[in-house]
Amino acid sequence: MREMTTQNYKFFQHKQCEFFPCHKTSDPDNFNCLFCYCPLYALGDKCGGAFSYTENGFKDCSKCIFPHKRQNYERIMERYGDIVKIAARSSEKEAE
Repeated sequence: MREMTTQNYKFFQHKQCEFFPCHKTSDPDNFNCLFCYCPLYALGDKCGGAFSYTENGFKDCSKCIFPHKRQNYERIMERYGDIVKIAARSSEKEAE
């Protein structure tokens, strides 16, 4: 395995994006675009973010900046096992 000399892979910012920042923030310099589409969304009400449900029952994450905080990279990566389990269950149901 390659020795990491930096941690730049944990943070990406695209200030030229038409939607930057896509959520209100008081700290745009530390707004991380790496998880533009939140990988924790699939965890539903177990995602750990600040979400609500719309009247139609859709998950609304517009007030959540959890995946966009520079310091949350490790916390998101720790949850990938949970995401894999959901994907495996979904694959099993499709195979039935």
